[in-house]
Amino acid sequence: MRPLDLGGGHGGAPARRAVLRWAWRLFRREWRQQALLLALLLVAVAATTVGLGLSANTPPSQASSFGTANRLLTLAGTGAGLDADVAAVRAAFGTVEVIGHRKIRVPGSANAVDLRDQDPAGVYGRPMLRLDEGRYPQGSGEIAVTGSVATIFGLRVGDTWDGRTVVGLVENPLNLLDRFALVAPGQAAPTTPDEHVVVLARATEEHTALPAGALVEVRAEEEGDGSSVGVLALATVALLFVGLLAAAGFSVMAQRRLRALGMLGAIGASHRHIRLVLMANGAVVGAAGALAGAALGVAAWFLLSPRLEPLVGHRIDRFHLPWLALLAGVLLATLTGVCAAWWPARAAARLPVVSALSARPAPPRPAHRFAALGGVLLLAGLGALVAAKQTKAPFIVGGILATAVGLLLLAPLGIALLGRLARLAPLAPRLALRDLARYRARSSAALAATGLAVGIAAAVALTAAVAVAKAAAPTGGNLPTDQIIVWLSPQAPFGPVPPLTAEEAATAQERVDAIATELHATTTLPLQAAIDPSAPPVQGFEGAPGGPEAMLLGRPHPKGNGVSYSSADSVMLFVATPELLARYGVEAEPDTDILAVRTDLAAYDLYPGRHRFWRPRIQTAPLPAYTSLPGALITTHAMAELKLTAAPAGWLVQAPRPLTQEQLDRAQQVALAAGLSVESRPTGNDVARLADNATGTGIAVALGVLAMTVGLIRSETARDLRTLTAAGARRRTRRTLTAATASALALLGAVIGTGGAYLALLAWNLRDAHWLGHVPLLHLAAILVGLPAVAYAGGWLLAGREPTMLARQPIE
Repeated sequence: MRPLDLGGGHGGAPARRAVLRWAWRLFRREWRQQALLLALLLVAVAATTVGLGLSANTPPSQASSFGTANRLLTLAGTGAGLDADVAAVRAAFGTVEVIGHRKIRVPGSANAVDLRDQDPAGVYGRPMLRLDEGRYPQGSGEIAVTGSVATIFGLRVGDTWDGRTVVGLVENPLNLLDRFALVAPGQAAPTTPDEHVVVLARATEEHTALPAGALVEVRAEEEGDGSSVGVLALATVALLFVGLLAAAGFSVMAQRRLRALGMLGAIGASHRHIRLVLMANGAVVGAAGALAGAALGVAAWFLLSPRLEPLVGHRIDRFHLPWLALLAGVLLATLTGVCAAWWPARAAARLPVVSALSARPAPPRPAHRFAALGGVLLLAGLGALVAAKQTKAPFIVGGILATAVGLLLLAPLGIALLGRLARLAPLAPRLALRDLARYRARSSAALAATGLAVGIAAAVALTAAVAVAKAAAPTGGNLPTDQIIVWLSPQAPFGPVPPLTAEEAATAQERVDAIATELHATTTLPLQAAIDPSAPPVQGFEGAPGGPEAMLLGRPHPKGNGVSYSSADSVMLFVATPELLARYGVEAEPDTDILAVRTDLAAYDLYPGRHRFWRPRIQTAPLPAYTSLPGALITTHAMAELKLTAAPAGWLVQAPRPLTQEQLDRAQQVALAAGLSVESRPTGNDVARLADNATGTGIAVALGVLAMTVGLIRSETARDLRTLTAAGARRRTRRTLTAATASALALLGAVIGTGGAYLALLAWNLRDAHWLGHVPLLHLAAILVGLPAVAYAGGWLLAGREPTMLARQPIE
């Protein structure tokens, strides 16, 4: 019989199998002690699964209007002229799909219902149409409607509407807010100049042989699956938090099993075998939590996805899940367990056998090594946030990660500082602080997790305070606090201006007057946009075509064969009506084209593009500097020169005092009923509520971390507690030990988290750092004072029970 090969002194595969079996038994015996970690991993992976499902089922931004095409052409006209234009487009692109658009007026609304003759089996538009009930229309006397149209007019399948029989309910699955009626192909040919057809096509290059006046939109190229990457990035942050808690838990488990690990080393196990015990346990915990979380996440996705469709505004294919990304999430969670067990395993393996058999904890490593690395990463992260200038994504992501990791590495220095301050405290707090310093590995991990939770809450509270301060500032922003603008277009101020009939204009004016009466407005000033009637109409909200309003576009830069403009630097031109000139006390000089408060508009281009190289004569005028108010007016002289016409765009409503959120909500409801939209200055109430919720959640998470950590630390020092009890320590002393441990970690975590949030936001808003002077005192008081106080009270109430036995723990 051949002798057993022990693999070069390390036992080989038989030894590794024996160690893995022992690790598996260890997990089976102590899985209840690791239930919290398993639950955290399960929740993290389940949330990641649902998030990945949402990201995978988010359609491209332009899919709801382009379908599978990459060119969208809008052609205006009627009869033979329109047929000739369609033939020219077909000759230029080959295979195309033509969709006709007409309008059905809605009583009491300024926006019409779009009547389209889309083919359900169209080569490009097929993803934009779905049948929910009944069938598609087939003849001239049949029509299908969306659910919103059916609700407005009280229609059912079989009813008669607009002279046609309703034969089905349809929808645009890529945009559930798309309100339209569908007829058979060829039944919605334009009959008036303000109606149009849309031609979908695919092309790899620009075509010049197109009909005059055709408006061509090019679909933007999609840049990979960025949403899934974002979900995995958020999952990584969550797993980092879980990993910090797991490191504390595995450290306690290693200390609890230290005598058993010492016995394992005494019978010949090498360092790698001891490391393998704990790392295998970490792998089992991570894999169990990840697989259970993935199963729960998939089940939750199948259950919740139909209910999420109204919230996201499009249909969701519940069977469409990014399985590779989901596998990556499971692997990340498993790796979290392994990495969390690595450091405790490394420390336990390096401990001498005699020290392990006596269950002496390993001496803590000097904190300055971690602090030096943490300081470097913190400075690098803050520098990256400054260099990002709020626009450069790589610097933003790298800066946030480096700042967070840098702060986490400073945690051991904070724990060491607590140990130095212990000599100034009374007996019970002194013992508690020295226990934290002695068991620095799990204390530092728990402190880092607490600081991370508190830092996120503090960052949200500080950001909300800045938003509220900006909303309350007397200058700057979009509008003053006592004014609103009621826009005709829901996409205003830069959306298409819908053409109105006399009846629709009267209805819109009645709604605006009702809003003004509700607000006790002092004045209501009509605003008019300059429209180029020779330019083709653009596709407006819910299919309502509208003319392109004139505006100035700045910062052009080359893109392909043409130029591209920054929408952030667009200036809308309002018509210089006598009412506007009288309100702001402006008198236009002869031959002036533009009246503007800005002085840098001379090099801007005029949209629509046929006047791109027009250089206007600009007169500086005392107009308002708010971004949505009329800060640039085009004179009647310029409109006559450019052959532009005036069209109603909205109404400026002046209230006698700053408007409350309740008043704005009522005005918004009245406007929505008429198909209008209301723009107001943000009040900051939403972000303030978000800050309240974030602060409460952060404190709750921090308390959960503290409960777990303090329980682990106090269980680690159970023998010391037995000694104190045997020496006559009272219940009050035992309560103070636990309360001081919890409150010290809470206070230090709150200081580190809040300080890190302030540093990160200061680097982020370096140019506008004065806004950080608006301190959210209530939220910071809840974090810096309330959290330690609640932690102390909780530790006091939940501790103090006398140990049931005073004997030493046996070797297990």
